[in-house]
Amino acid sequence: MDDAPNSEHFALRPIGHVMSDYPDKFGIPRQPGLAPAASARLVLAPPYNDPLAVRGLEDFSHLWLSFIFHQSPDRWSPLVRPPRLGGNKKVGVFASRSTHRPNRLGLSLVRLVGINTQQGVVLTLQGCDLVSGTPVVDIKPYLPWAESQPNAQAGFAPQTPSLMPVSFHPAALDSLAQRSDSATLHALIEQVLSQDPRPAYQQKDSASGRLYGVRLRDVDVQFRACLKDEATTLEVMAIEPYAEQ
Repeated sequence: MDDAPNSEHFALRPIGHVMSDYPDKFGIPRQPGLAPAASARLVLAPPYNDPLAVRGLEDFSHLWLSFIFHQSPDRWSPLVRPPRLGGNKKVGVFASRSTHRPNRLGLSLVRLVGINTQQGVVLTLQGCDLVSGTPVVDIKPYLPWAESQPNAQAGFAPQTPSLMPVSFHPAALDSLAQRSDSATLHALIEQVLSQDPRPAYQQKDSASGRLYGVRLRDVDVQFRACLKDEATTLEVMAIEPYAEQ
C-alpha cells in the first residue's frame, strides 16, 4: 500500500481535440514553432465549449496546451534515447521530452490565430506540433515576462537544430501549382523536411536514394536524400493525394 501523501489517482478528461496538418506522427517537428506554416484547430468538447470559458483569451498571442501522447504505448522506461543525441546515447526520461512518459503528458507552446464561438468554441492555431486527433486536457495563456528565460541552460539541446537544405523536383512543383493552398503547403513541406524527419540512424546516409514518405494535410510527400554541391539535401520527388488504406 502506498502511504505517500496525496497519492490518489486522478482522472483526466479531454477538453477537446486537435485537428492538424499532421495525419501521422512521422515527420512532425520535435518541438512546437519549428514549422510556423503548420495550422491546426482545437475543437473544444462539451461542456468546455462554452464561450464564457475562453473570454479574454483573445488578448493573448500564445497558449500552452497540455495534452496526451495518445499514440504512444502505456509502457515507459527510466532511460530514453533522444534523437537530438543521434539515437544512441541514453538520458533519464525526466531529462528529455520523450513521448514514452509515465503519464504520457505533453506540453506545447502554440500561437493563437483566432477564436470562433459561433457554434461551440474552436481555436485556430499556428506552429502546432501535434498529430491530428490529439486529446488536449488543459489550456493556459503564455506569459513572456514570467516564462521566457533567455539565460536558462538547455542541457543536451542548447541551440536550435541545424536545418537541412530542401529542394523540389519539377514534378513536385507541378503538383503544388495545381493546389489552391500551394504557397502554404510548399512552406509547410520545406519547414518539416528541413528538420530532417528521417530516423537518426539513417541520417548519416547522405545519398542512398531511398525514398521516404511523410503525410502532410491530405498529401503524401515523397522525398529522398541526395548530394548537391557537396551538401546533403532532401529532395521532394512527388506530392500525391493520400489514399486511405
